[in-house]
Amino acid sequence: MQPEEIKHLIEAGLKGSEAYVEGDGTHFTAAVICPVFAGRSRIQKQQLVYDTVRAQLLDGRLHALSITTFTPEEWQQLKDDLNAEES
Repeated sequence: MQPEEIKHLIEAGLKGSEAYVEGDGTHFTAAVICPVFAGRSRIQKQQLVYDTVRAQLLDGRLHALSITTFTPEEWQQLKDDLNAEES
């Protein structure tokens, strides 16, 4: 699979989400920003993302996916922190 395919699956499966996916064709990392993550545990957030690619994981098209999740507020705070460090 290609990173863009995984990005599309995640964003289609989690309405209102934004995904950034990188990988080498076998192992991928995804940063996913979605308002539905608010108030959920880390495991619940990751499960929501895995649900969007479950078929690909089960049939072997997707071998490994490392997920980091953020609410829009957490994502903005991360960006603000990085910008402050650069200043």
